[in-house]
Amino acid sequence: MRKTLSIQELSKISDIEASTLRYWDEIELFSPVARNPENNYRHYTLAQLHALNFVTTLSSLDIPLKVIADLREQRDPEKLLLLLQKIEKRMDMEMRNLRYRYSVIHSRRELIQMGMRVDENKVSVEYLDEREMIMWPRNEYKDGDTFLDPLAKHIAHLREYQVSLSFPVGGRHDDMETFISRPGCPDNFFSLDPIGTYVRKAGNFLVGYARGYYGELGDLPERMAAYALENDIILAGPVFTIYLQEEICTVDPSQYLAKCCIAVSDKR
Repeated sequence: MRKTLSIQELSKISDIEASTLRYWDEIELFSPVARNPENNYRHYTLAQLHALNFVTTLSSLDIPLKVIADLREQRDPEKLLLLLQKIEKRMDMEMRNLRYRYSVIHSRRELIQMGMRVDENKVSVEYLDEREMIMWPRNEYKDGDTFLDPLAKHIAHLREYQVSLSFPVGGRHDDMETFISRPGCPDNFFSLDPIGTYVRKAGNFLVGYARGYYGELGDLPERMAAYALENDIILAGPVFTIYLQEEICTVDPSQYLAKCCIAVSDKR
């Protein structure tokens, strides 16, 4: 058995590109045990696989090569532990940020796709899955206020509420009566953040859709009430309004698409 390996042989064994091995040699991070004086070919040994594993393991963690080089000659458990703890903390933050961005994308993609499939003129009873959300503090209105007035006040406290406007925001009315009497003034706002502790339970809901700017639901509240009366449907609980399509995906505010729903009671 030969005592040395060529760079191509080491590359095949270690699954590391020969160009990478050459670069590591140039910066004196991982070098061959010898060079052929006639052709300058690099020669490695199997015993170097341990040193190579040290480099590849740390580089796979995105540790800078300079840090690896410094640690290579002065390595001990304490130093490595401190380095790994620092990397672990950074990765934890990266994963939290990635999860946050994924949740925003998932919730918005789901609503946009839903809006592209619905029959906007139809009022019907649909089964809706459970939905987690963050319920904002109760709104307070003065004479002449619209939904924008309490919304502006809440926005100033979003960090306190642990709420992000990147998630879709909707409105909640206490019941069908308040929804009909003041459709543009919800009793609460909510955001579709999956870490929310408020849960809209799964079940059958009376559902309707409307186009228009925030709070402009046209005759939808009356159409939903009429449908419930005509079909002997008992409505129970709050009304939830969420915009499937809004400023994130359309320029024209008159084309915002709202979905309103209220639970259907099974009691007769």
